[in-house]
Amino acid sequence: MSTIRDRISNDMKTAMKAKDKVRLGALRMLKAEIIKKETESGASALSEAEFMQLLQTMKKQRDDSIAQFEKGGRDDLAANERAELTVIEAYLPKALTDEELAAVVAETATELSITDKKEMGRLMKALKEKVAGAADGKRMSDAVRKHLG
Repeated sequence: MSTIRDRISNDMKTAMKAKDKVRLGALRMLKAEIIKKETESGASALSEAEFMQLLQTMKKQRDDSIAQFEKGGRDDLAANERAELTVIEAYLPKALTDEELAAVVAETATELSITDKKEMGRLMKALKEKVAGAADGKRMSDAVRKHLG
């Protein structure tokens, strides 16, 4: 099984050969963020969940930047952020629908025998590992609150 780092390296080689500067720049930035995160945590490699969390953070940063650049009339910078966002989203799993997320929440709550809001943290932790990258924290939190009443 190839690692995510291997996949990114291979994608970088492909972008270099294709002379796709925008994609190559985004992949280099992505690889740099991974190395930075691994250095900070002292881990030799990020787990799948950590990688998905990093991608979600980077996606949110790009979304915020796009909104700010468009508000400031800088369409050129917004276009660059959109190109980076496209590359980041290619590594994220398909987003769960609200119904799919609700089903995963219900299933996980049943597995862990959680019926009380007091144990929301334990349920959230388990969900983060299960749906890594397929839903952001706010959507998961909303779905858990709805399920626990």
